[in-house]
Amino acid sequence: MVRFVAGSARATVSVLGDLMGRALQNLDKLLAMPYGCGEQNMLLFAPNIFILNYLKSSGQLTDAILQKAKHFLESGYQRQLNYKRDDSSYSAFGNSDPSGNTWLTAFVMKSFGGASDYIYVDPQQIEDIRTWLYGLQNEDGCFMSVGKLFHNSMKGGVSDEVSLTAYIVAALLELNGGSTDPVVQKGLGCLKDAVVKGFDNLYTTALMSYTFSLAGDQEMRSKLISILDLEAKKEGGTIHWERVESSVNGMDSIAVEMTSYVLLALLTSPPLNGFGLDYASGIIRWLAQQQNPYGGFSSTQDTVVALQALAKYAAATYSPQGITKVTVTTVGGPRKEFTVSQSNRLLLQQEELSKIPGEYTVRAEGQSCVLTQVPISLHYNIPPPDDFSAFSITKKVDAYCDLKRPKLQLSVSVRYQGRRAETNMVVLNIKLLSGYVVEQSSLSSAKRVDIDNGFIDIYLDGVGVPEVTFKVVLEEDQRVGNLKPAVIKVYDYYQPSKTSAATDYTSPCA
Repeated sequence: MVRFVAGSARATVSVLGDLMGRALQNLDKLLAMPYGCGEQNMLLFAPNIFILNYLKSSGQLTDAILQKAKHFLESGYQRQLNYKRDDSSYSAFGNSDPSGNTWLTAFVMKSFGGASDYIYVDPQQIEDIRTWLYGLQNEDGCFMSVGKLFHNSMKGGVSDEVSLTAYIVAALLELNGGSTDPVVQKGLGCLKDAVVKGFDNLYTTALMSYTFSLAGDQEMRSKLISILDLEAKKEGGTIHWERVESSVNGMDSIAVEMTSYVLLALLTSPPLNGFGLDYASGIIRWLAQQQNPYGGFSSTQDTVVALQALAKYAAATYSPQGITKVTVTTVGGPRKEFTVSQSNRLLLQQEELSKIPGEYTVRAEGQSCVLTQVPISLHYNIPPPDDFSAFSITKKVDAYCDLKRPKLQLSVSVRYQGRRAETNMVVLNIKLLSGYVVEQSSLSSAKRVDIDNGFIDIYLDGVGVPEVTFKVVLEEDQRVGNLKPAVIKVYDYYQPSKTSAATDYTSPCA
């Protein structure tokens, strides 16, 4: 049970007539996190492609939407080039990393290819990436995995050669639209050999089902989807897949990703007997329940894959006709009514709920099929946690108050005390004291630092048991009376709610 600060709870009910509407209206904040590395930046880039493709195919693409999405595509494209290495591969921090990352480079390649329908993408950029990837293919057709993958939960998937090969072959098929490329054929051979030998990785099975669907191999596709159906979790009209070792304490991003791959597989080729749109609708119900208030999901890759799958389903079920009326009622409270039609299906309609907690009834009535998403979003403040955190954080402030402009040297030490061998990417978030600015030269030892709206975000490859210490020099820019302490936080980028720790600091010079 979650404890929250009395009086802080608030909730809204929102209605959209289109499955992609929420993501469309929040393209710049699908994740409420910084975008400081080459993997995270792609979240500003790739979803625009899927949404534009859907709106274009359904005749809903307006010039205003196109210009907004093109802005994000152009911005994301230019930012991503900052993470290109001299050998044309990509990594989280570009040339400051020891090598490119196979998975991220394939992700960039297919995304650049998809974006080229809407913005100018230098074709040579894509060819250079393709050449680099081709150089990693072994004689057996499998691709080598190189480079650090920051999201450790994905290591059961895209770091082993079979899963990585399935991902790269799928990316090449999406890029080329056909399977005549000898490199693709060799890659498919690697995957078929793996199926013959047998494996029990559910993530790999889901990913391969999509790869063979793209390749048009109906025999392999049918075999893999039948295997997946036996492992599906079917509850309350929903269908999804999850790992045996997944946490019961929250949403598993890998579950979202592999469930989305199965949905893509079902929608990519002609429907299989027993796995039509009715089956897919159960998957959609589960995915919709996992979305955050902005239409994204918990991390980078699950958001990208899920939005690609949702867009494909939205295109397959789109209907330009009909009006649907949605009514939300509660005993003793006001009645909320929403009308969804073709003219406002992309508009977010939202109302605040009057009673929290409360029991509400949602009813939808209409003459035809209209996709309506009705998530109820609850927000509240929680007191500082008193339970175990995977990180400990300490600080030391050395003050130089007798200078003309007083300075503080803030030393922050972070230690990992969790159960894993290593963490994902870690973000050290420092709130600047009022009236203070950061001395840029003190940040030179970090691979990546973002300073925005009074916060410093320092990206760390990971944190182990030996503590990591980072020093920042702050300089007084304006004297502020009654100075309040500022907070320092550290969190695992992919599991921020479960692994954060915090402390505060202030200036002895005040």
